[in-house]
Amino acid sequence: MSKLNDMMGMIGQMQQKLADLQAKADSVEASGVAGAGLVKVTLVGKGALKRIQIDPSLLKEGEGEILEDLIAAAHADAKGKLDDAMAAETAKLTAGLPLPPGFKLPSF
Repeated sequence: MSKLNDMMGMIGQMQQKLADLQAKADSVEASGVAGAGLVKVTLVGKGALKRIQIDPSLLKEGEGEILEDLIAAAHADAKGKLDDAMAAETAKLTAGLPLPPGFKLPSF
């Protein structure tokens, strides 16, 4: 019975930590750049696009394809940073919880 009580306590801790992580996910922000800073993209939370900054030199006729590629690259850069930040937050919040090896928490 003691092991069951311990497990229930750990489940309660996990639920609280997951709720904390969900709240934190909405405030995490990451920026990505491409083209040596000509395009900057900022993402928040689960990857929602917050801002795109484009250097005016890219707003010339015939530069559309380059601009599209740079936006995609900046978005990928920002998304990678956002994913890394969320993984770090998840690791901090679950530190000390005896999770089984390979256990994956839901993504936020």
